[in-house]
Order: sequence, then structure tokens, then C-alpha cells
Amino acid sequence: MKKLYLSIICLLHLFIGISQELPPILKYNTGTYNAGNQNWMATQDVNGYMYFANNEGLLEFNGFNWTLYPTPNETILRSVKAIDNRIYTGFYMDFGYWERQPDGVLAYTSLTSKIKDKIFDDEQFWNIERYDQWVIFQSLSQIFIYNTKSKEFNIIGSDTGMNKVFRVNNTIFYQTYNSGLYEIENGKSKLISDTQLFKKSKIINIYSRDDALLIQTQYEGFYIYKNGIATKWDIPANDELTKTSTYSGEALSNGGFAVGTVSNGIFILSSKGEVKYHITQNKGLSNNTALSLFEDRDSNLWVGLDNGINCINTQSAVHSFVDDTGFLGTVYTSVMFKNILYIGTNQGLFYKPFKSKDEFKFIPGTKGQVWSLFEYDNTLFCGHDYGTFIVENNTVKTINVDIGTWKFTTIPNHPDLLLQGTYFGVSVLEKTASGWKFRNHIEGFEYSSRYLEMPEEDTNSIYIGHEYKGVFRISVNNEYTKVLKTDTYKTPSKGRNVSLAKFNKDIYFASKEGFFKLDPKTKKFNKQELISGILQDGEYTSGKLMVDKNNRMWFFTKNYINYFICGKLNTELKHNVIPIPSSITNSMLGYENITQITPSIFLVGTTDGYYTINLNELKFKTYKVYLTGINYGTDTAIKNSTLNKVGNYDPKENNFTFNYTVPEYSKYVNAEFQYKLEGDHNDWSEWSNSPSVSFKSLPPGEYVFKVRAKTGNSISSNIASYSFIIAKPWYATTLAFIIYLIFAVIAAFLVNKAYKNYYHRQKEKLIEENNRLLEIKQLENEQELMKIKNVQLQQEFENKNRELAVSTMNLIKKNELLSMIKDNLVKNNDNGEKSIKPVISLINKNINEDDTWDMFKEAFNNADKDFLKKIKKTHPLLTPNDLRLCAYLRLNLSSKEIAPLLNISVRSVEIKRYRLRKKMELPHELGLVEYILSV
Repeated sequence: MKKLYLSIICLLHLFIGISQELPPILKYNTGTYNAGNQNWMATQDVNGYMYFANNEGLLEFNGFNWTLYPTPNETILRSVKAIDNRIYTGFYMDFGYWERQPDGVLAYTSLTSKIKDKIFDDEQFWNIERYDQWVIFQSLSQIFIYNTKSKEFNIIGSDTGMNKVFRVNNTIFYQTYNSGLYEIENGKSKLISDTQLFKKSKIINIYSRDDALLIQTQYEGFYIYKNGIATKWDIPANDELTKTSTYSGEALSNGGFAVGTVSNGIFILSSKGEVKYHITQNKGLSNNTALSLFEDRDSNLWVGLDNGINCINTQSAVHSFVDDTGFLGTVYTSVMFKNILYIGTNQGLFYKPFKSKDEFKFIPGTKGQVWSLFEYDNTLFCGHDYGTFIVENNTVKTINVDIGTWKFTTIPNHPDLLLQGTYFGVSVLEKTASGWKFRNHIEGFEYSSRYLEMPEEDTNSIYIGHEYKGVFRISVNNEYTKVLKTDTYKTPSKGRNVSLAKFNKDIYFASKEGFFKLDPKTKKFNKQELISGILQDGEYTSGKLMVDKNNRMWFFTKNYINYFICGKLNTELKHNVIPIPSSITNSMLGYENITQITPSIFLVGTTDGYYTINLNELKFKTYKVYLTGINYGTDTAIKNSTLNKVGNYDPKENNFTFNYTVPEYSKYVNAEFQYKLEGDHNDWSEWSNSPSVSFKSLPPGEYVFKVRAKTGNSISSNIASYSFIIAKPWYATTLAFIIYLIFAVIAAFLVNKAYKNYYHRQKEKLIEENNRLLEIKQLENEQELMKIKNVQLQQEFENKNRELAVSTMNLIKKNELLSMIKDNLVKNNDNGEKSIKPVISLINKNINEDDTWDMFKEAFNNADKDFLKKIKKTHPLLTPNDLRLCAYLRLNLSSKEIAPLLNISVRSVEIKRYRLRKKMELPHELGLVEYILSV
């Protein structure tokens, strides 16, 4: 088991030794820039934009956005060089330049149209150099020297083939295979040297060094060429470079050199040839094959790789130590003690001599979670998941076991005592003659005490911060053995990732709600409104507070590392920021840690190592901000606008998107932008990381869009602006308003006329209405008269009916009387006396039916006009006797009353009534009299 443990430790040392503190590296893969894998050459234009000769064309990067411009013949772009406002490129069977158009897009112009017959079949152009007014395009067979003023070419060829063209100061060199090194002078080639070195060794680059040439070769390292003699440069780097194949090289602004290899990453050398960094794929580089190197104006080293692009911030004040193996783990604490750097992680405690290239070494016995490292009384204490350790000579001694220890703090006026916050309350360490020992646990408080502080004036009170229960104040006895009272604060309230720290003798509490300061008199925490605003507006990530040796209080927010320092002339805290966002620092939220290693260097722990910040070297350059593109149009059609003149747009094309950038390429400094649109939003917006902004449905008017940038604490040196006008719609133009005015006058005239006509019509209508009302009134009066007349007629009708009924009854009575007399006479005339016969004859004459009917008919027609005509028309088959019966029934006479009138029996009347129903074809349920009365 012991051998296995030692093997693990050795393996751990091996992996830890792979890493070293390196400058920040920005990695861009094919998925980021959406182009080919290989990048053969790089350059930077006057605006600071970067360009790369990529397998799929010209690749542009402005700091935020990547744009690919494919080569016209869709071949691999081999070379690129920014000269003035043009980007010159060379590729298969063609070369030329790209110029930016008014809309911000690059357009290509070929230079080979007049010399097509001079280009060899299958020729590619691998390099471009500049000398005064000439641009030099080099293939593996020829050199084309283009005069930008006269537009003419001078061509230099080689029978043996060319390696590369180099510009050193004011001299142009090139190497040919098996021939030597040449110089171009007065447009012609001149042999400089044909030594074996130049004939057989491939030259990667040539640099100027004092009054000599420094030659970088592919396999032999560096040589110094002076007075016709080439001698090996006596530097340590040559030993390493001769073991690998180099492919690219670049002189650096600090006097050093960068060397790119085929399979061993890159070497960054000092001016003396010492290897400062050897960066390979397992040290953060994306790929081990460096096809091209280029140092930009900010001393960033761009590496065009066989698969991707990397940018190394060689002059950055930030350096990172990345543990890709995971053996070191997440760094939770660190300290510089006796010139040894100690790192506490979730894997244990590690150390190495500060500023050495040695690997970190593991301290046996510390396997597990290290929470804190605390230097006091020339002793280094370690708070561990297993308890408390003292670190001595890179070994540890246990002084408290079984209870995990969070942190340590001193007790004012008791230099021989220390408080330590543990998983289950607070305990006391004491310095004895034999060293620091565990003395006792303070009874009466058993909660986890990750943060604890003691006021300067009240040494019997201990303040404890707990993220799930809030803030406690425990009052202890003078011996620090027992808790006398426990107070729980309601304000400030509990919260995630809260913290408690003592700064400038005051106790501060930080949470999402803000910063709170303890009032030693009232023993209450008061919110510090002025500095609490820093944690608002979505900036809060953690309330973790840390105080360094120079009395700075540090804390982390979303976009910055922050620290407070005390004012020199007042008690107000001065806020300072380092613009490194939490998304890049890769710290554990709630467990952020920063340690002062030297007066100017601070170490920040991350989940995969750490990085250091040198405050003395932390400078922020002032950059310019550029508008890169303006898109406008409708919701369905988007167009590109020109950038260099006032824009005039149709009213429907009122949706705008402005794109802008700062060509800044630091990993740990993100540019932020502010914008305003004068004419709509006249106030500056909040700072934002977004490199674009959109405005929808802008109304017609004149506008000026302005944008400025901030890198770190430096505001951009310019404000990029763009003026534009959105025209009024045709219906809102001056001509339209004149037409509207004319139409308004005409409309007013027509409306006036219409009103006059309307009122005239209304007047006529009113007169007509009054006439109609009069007519209605007259009609109503006539109707009243008609009603009165109808009533009179009805009364007359009823009177005539009564008269007719009386007359009829009289006739009936008369006929009955005559019949009775006749019957008596007949009955008594048994002797047949002749004197009675005339009387009977007279009686028969007076009861004659026809005469009686005629008289009745006339009277009936006078009483009930047209009844007999209607009934006859309805039933044409009715006989006069039927009509007579209908008339009697109309008078509502009974059969008994009708019989004398018809001089028949009652039975005969019933039969007549039955026959009448048949002729009229009346339904069974309808009564005869009912029907006749309804006619």
C-alpha cells in the first residue's frame, strides 16, 4: 500500500510538472471562425483588425466578429499582408488586394491580369513583403515586384526554386535551394553568400541584430552572420531547437523571438536566447504545429496553427497556471511563506519555491480538502477538512483532529491565543512553550463557523456569518471556554454566498442585499448605501470578502475583480476594479480567493489552477471604437448601408442594426460599449458587452448614432458616429401638405355648401314634416269623424235590424194569425158556404210567400247590404229558397220561427237547413249559422 501511495505521489509530480505559469492564451477553433483548419500567415491593418491566410480564403477578425472572404477561384489562401488601406493576398495562380467598400465589406482586385502569361502553371504565392512603394509577391519559383505608383512589375526568377523572401531593415533577401542567400538591389538579384549553411539549411527567418544578421534555420537553430561568416549563436535555446523542426519565426517588440515548430508547439525566447516559455498542446496551445507567427501592435503573439488560431497575450499583467490533468484540483487558498508558494486545493496542500520553474510538490498527510492558510507568529496554519495542521519544513503537524477547520482569526490583546472557526462552532488555539496547541472548544455554540471576526474594543463578542442562518453574535466568558449568550440578527438576513470580514478595524458583512457595517456602539449592522450599489443591477455573484496585507478588501462581481482602499483624507472607501469577468476567471462561486504574494503580485485560485495579477503592470491602453456595419430595411428585407456619408432612407426602411467593435485582443480585458441615438435616445445607455444594437420602427426624422467603448478603466479615444435621415412618407411631405391644404379649402367649400344644402333640406323637410303632421292630424280628425259616422251607421244598422226583426216578427205573427183564421174558417166551413170563400181567398192572398219574401228581401238588403250577393257569389248553386233561408238564418231566427215564414213545418225547415249545408260543403265541425254570420 505504501508503494502504491508513493507511486501516486510520483505520478502526481510528473503531471504537475507539465504546467507552468503562462501568459493568457485565447483559443479560436474552426467552429468559432467558421473557416478552414490551417492558417498560413497573419497580418494587422491600420484599424487593428486581424487577417489570416486560411485554407478557405481571407479571414478577418475585428475583435468580436469573424468574416470569411473566399478567394475568387476558391483555392487556398497562402499569404496576406496589410499595407496602408489595402489587404494584399496571394493564392493559387493569382494575387491582388482587397479594399473596404463604403458599406464596410471587402472587395477583391486582381493584379495578375496583365501578367497571366508570366505565371507558371500550378504556381502559388506563399509570401508577401513590402518595401517603400513596392509590394513583393513570392512563389516557390518567382518573385513579382509590384510598383504601386507606376502599376508595373519586375520579375525575378530562379532555376532551382525559392524558399522564402525576407525583409531586414531596408534590405530584401531571399534564399534559393542549393544556391545560397541573395539580396535584391536595384530590382536585380545579387548573391550574398553561397556557404553550405545557406545552400543546404532551410532558412525560416532573418533578423537584424546589432550590425549582423541573425539567421533562424529549420533544424540547426540560430546562427549569427557577420562579415561573410556564419557562426552558431551560443544560447541555451539552440539545444532544444535542434531537436525539433521549426516552421515559423517572429521577432518580438521586447527584443525576444518566437519560434513555431512542426510538432513541438512554440518557443518564446528572451533577447538573450533564453527560453522563457515553451508552450505546447498540453500547456494550453490548441495544436503543436505553428504554421505562422505574428506580433500585433499590442505585443500579442498570434499563432496560425495547423488546426485553429491562438492569441498569446505575452505582455499581459495576468499569467495563468492551468492544471489540465486535474491532479492539482480546485485552488481554495494560497499563501507566500518564507519564499515558498503554498497552494491549498480540494486534493491537498502543494508547494514550490516562488518564481521557480520547479513543479509543485505534494505535502504528505494533507490529502483532502484544504480550506485556509493563515500566517501568524512566524507560523503557517492550515485549515483542513480533517482538522488543523501546522506546516513546518514542508511537512505538517496535526494539532486538532476530527473536526474540520474553516479559518483563523486573532484575539485583540491576546497574542498567544487564536480563534478558529470549525464545522461545529469555535475553538481556541494557544501558544505554549512547546508551540501552538489546541486548548479548548467554546461550549454553547455548535453551528458551522466558516466566517468569524472579533471587534477590536469588545473582545468578549464573536461575530459569525452563516449563509443558511444569518449572522450570530455570541458573548463568551473571559476565559473563552463558554458561550454566555447568543444573538441572531434579522438584519442583515441570511443568503447564499454571504461573507464576513474585518477591514480597517471595522466588521463588514456582504450579501446580495449589499454591504453592511457593524456599529460598535449599537451592535447593529447598518447598510452602506454608497458602496452597496456595486452589487446591484445583476452584478452580484458572491459576497466573499478578503483582506490583503496592504489593507485592501477584495470581492468579486460578475464582470470585475473589485477592491476597496481607505481614503487618505476621509473615512470613505475608494472603489477600484480590475475588468476580469467571472466567466473567464473560472472561480468557485462563494469560494473565490485572492492572496497577496508580493507587494504587487496577487494570486487568484480557479477550478483548474490559478492565475496571478501584477498590479504594477496592469495598464489599460486607450483604443479606438469603429463602426463595422449598418444594416437597415424592413422586417423581411435587410440591406447594408454605407458608413462614410450621411444616410437617407425611405420611411418604410426604419429598422436599423449598428455593429461596432474595439480591436482589442486581451483574454482578461473585455471591451464594453455605450451608445445613444440622438433624435430618439439622447442619453448614454448602460455599459454593455454586446457589439451591436438594434432600433425598430424609427419614426421619420434626423438622427445621429454615437458609440464609445471602455477597456478596463480607459474610455476610447474617439466616439464613432453615423448621421442619417429617415424621410417622411409621401403623405407627410411639404408638397403633400400643399395638396392637403388645397383639398382642405375645396373640402371646406364643399362642406359649407353641403351644410347649406343640408340645412335647406332640413328646412324643407321640417316644412314637409309639419305639412305631414297637419295631414296626419286632418286624417286623424277624419278618422274620428269616420268613427263617429261608423258608430252612427252601426246604430242605424242595428236599428234597421231591430226594425227588420220587428217587421219579420209582425209578418210571422200576421201569417200565423191569418193561418189560424184560415184554419178556423176551413174547419167551420163544413157546409161550403160561398160567403166564406172570398174571405179565405183574401187570407191566402195576404199570406202569399212571394209577396212576403219580396217585401222582406227589400228590407233585408237595406239592413245588410250585399250579403245575398256575397253568398250567391260564393255558392252559385243556391236557389232563391236557399237564399231566403240564408237571410232568415242571418237574422239568427230559429227553425220554429222560420217555418211560418216559409209556410212549412219545422221538420221541413230542418231538412232545408241540412240540404243547405250540403250545397255549401261545410265541414262537420263548422255550424251553419256560425258560417252565415261570418260572411
